[in-house]
Amino acid sequence: MSKATRIVFAVLFLVLLVAPFVGYPIFLMKVLCFALFASAFNLLIGFTGLLSFGHAMFFGFAAYVSGHAAKVWGLTPELAILAGTVSAAFIGLVTGWLAVRRQGIYFAMVTLALAQMIYFICVQAPFTYAEDGIQSIPRGKLFGVIDMSNDTAMYYLVAVIFAAAFALIYRIIHSPFGQVLKSVRENEPRALSLGYNVDRYKLVAFVLSGTIAGLAGATKSIAFGIATLTDVGWQMSGEVVLMTLLGGMGTILGPTVGAAIIVTMQNYLSGLGSMVSIIMGATFVVCVLMFRRGIVGEIEHRFGAKKG
Repeated sequence: MSKATRIVFAVLFLVLLVAPFVGYPIFLMKVLCFALFASAFNLLIGFTGLLSFGHAMFFGFAAYVSGHAAKVWGLTPELAILAGTVSAAFIGLVTGWLAVRRQGIYFAMVTLALAQMIYFICVQAPFTYAEDGIQSIPRGKLFGVIDMSNDTAMYYLVAVIFAAAFALIYRIIHSPFGQVLKSVRENEPRALSLGYNVDRYKLVAFVLSGTIAGLAGATKSIAFGIATLTDVGWQMSGEVVLMTLLGGMGTILGPTVGAAIIVTMQNYLSGLGSMVSIIMGATFVVCVLMFRRGIVGEIEHRFGAKKG
C-alpha cells in the first residue's frame, strides 16, 4: 500500500468517525449503505468486466430476509444482518452458476431475467407482504447489549460494516485472485491460455459481489426499519450502475463518491418530484461528457499523467 493510499484511508477513517457530529446520521447511513452496494457492484464490473443488470436481487432479497429475521424471528441486529447476507450469497451462487456461462450482453440479460424472477418471488412470498413490504423492523440490541434505537449508535454499526467490507474489497482487488480477475477483464482468451479456469473465477467474483451487495441491503433494512419492492426492483439495479459509472468504474473510491452524489441529490431535491430523475439524468450526461472515466477516475488519470 502506497503512502498516498494510506493517507486517503486515514482521512476516510477520520471522516467516518466525526461525520455524525456534523451531519444527519440517517442521511449518512443511507450514503454508506448505497456506497457499499455500489462498491460491491464495482467489484464485478470494474475489476472483472461483468455487467450485471440484476444486482438489486441481492440487495433487496437480503433486506427482506434481514427484516423478517429481526421482526418475526426476533434475532439481534448482527444475526439478522448475517442471515440476509447469507441468503444473498446463496442466491449469488445459484444465479452465478447460470449466468457466468454467458458473456457480454447475454450475461447482462441473464442477470436481468434472474433478477425479475427474484422480484416475482418477493411479490408472491407471504413473508414480504407484497406492495406493503416489511415495515417497523426493530433495530434491537447489538449482541443483546447495545441499544440500536439511538441513531448515532446505529450509524457507527453501519460505519464499521462499511469499513470492514470496503477493506475486504480492497484486499480482494490487490490479491493474486484480484490480479487474475483483472486479467480476465482485459483479455479473457489469454487468461484461458495461461491455464486459469475463467468460469470458476467469474463465479467466485459474482458470489463475492452479490454477498457484499446483500450485506448492504441487510444493513439498510435494519438501519431504516423497512424493506420494500423498491429495493429489489430493476430501477435499483439501474441506480447502482449510475452510481458506479458516475464515480468511476474500476476505481476504489469512485462508487462511494458516485453513491454520495446520487443519494444527496435524491435527498435534497426530493421536493422537486419527478424533476429529480431529469436532473440526475442530465448530471449523468454532463459527467459522462466531461469525465469519461468517472469523477474519481478522471482525477486519478490527470494526477497520474502530471506525476509521470
